[in-house]
Amino acid sequence: MKILHFSDTHLGYSDLDILNDENINQREADFYDAFSQVIEQIKIIKPDYIIHTGDLFHRSSPSNRAITFALEQIKVIEELNIPFILIAGNHSTPRTNLSSPILKIFENFKNIHVSYKQEYKKVLFDDVVFHTLPHMNDDSKALQQIELCEKNIDKKKKNIMMMHCSVGAGYLMQEFGEWVYPRDKEYIFEMMDYVALGHWHGFGHVGKHTNVYYSGSTERTSLNDKRNSKGFVLIDLKNKLDVQYKEIKIRPIVLKEIHCEYYENSIQNIDSTDTKDAIVEVRLTHLTALQSIDIQNSEIKKLFPEAMSVSIKREFKKGVNEAEVNGVEALSLQEFFLEHLKQDSKTQEYDRLKDKVQELFAQYEEVTDDTL
Repeated sequence: MKILHFSDTHLGYSDLDILNDENINQREADFYDAFSQVIEQIKIIKPDYIIHTGDLFHRSSPSNRAITFALEQIKVIEELNIPFILIAGNHSTPRTNLSSPILKIFENFKNIHVSYKQEYKKVLFDDVVFHTLPHMNDDSKALQQIELCEKNIDKKKKNIMMMHCSVGAGYLMQEFGEWVYPRDKEYIFEMMDYVALGHWHGFGHVGKHTNVYYSGSTERTSLNDKRNSKGFVLIDLKNKLDVQYKEIKIRPIVLKEIHCEYYENSIQNIDSTDTKDAIVEVRLTHLTALQSIDIQNSEIKKLFPEAMSVSIKREFKKGVNEAEVNGVEALSLQEFFLEHLKQDSKTQEYDRLKDKVQELFAQYEEVTDDTL
């Protein structure tokens, strides 16, 4: 028995305000591409079952484009005549009862089995039982549903548990309303042949549980997620549990560092050959306040002409007067910046730059005034 497990596809996610040739947000298109790659692998592998452990969409009320794309791809799975079991994640679950769950649109498909009502649902086949526990907003109700799951374990069949949650504090995503599985119920995992998890965006098994796996997401919903490996899991239950991670191709994040104490030399030695179509993050380290004014973001971005996007992070050099600087935490950002200038500049330079800094901060405050 082969089962393909993927999760957290977040269809409809967009970022970076970059449009492709079809006037679609490029990052949104990346998520569609990642999903399509999994579908192409399904055609090749032809597993016995397909499972998705939540957050098919990025929002509980996705865009028309995201819904249309999902319906087209689900139709492909339907025509392959492979059972597809799909549960709701926290992103796909409405926060109130006033909204209709988006996964309801798949109920009329013959081979698609959806679980989204914030309660346990058993999906039964001749050789396997899928115990589905979608995202739940109510922890007290969740406990009752877990106990119901335990009662429905069928020792004559394979048992697969599907959840969208954090199993332990180490897998929290720091999101509103995320569900944490109770530790005192983890013994149920030992009664399962495989526990398929969604919510955490990295692949791997959980703690001591050798049969409990997050498949990870198929793309990144944050540039803080530096994982350049995304994909799905292929499970074989023929004899003992065999779990294989299958990687798909995603847009890489490339990290570059420019040491500003040796700025000219770092610029000359920068390697941009691996940044074509990539998301590039540049760290300017050991900066002084004066350098930070002189070094323009536009100059840095020109170093990577083939990158899809370039973001720049500035890390200031820690000076000998760090204790004094820490003492001005209560000051405004403008005053804090001027303090750096005073330390790193000669008197004449400071007087010259002070007016310019105040002018720039005045412009910044004008365009960011949230009272307008």
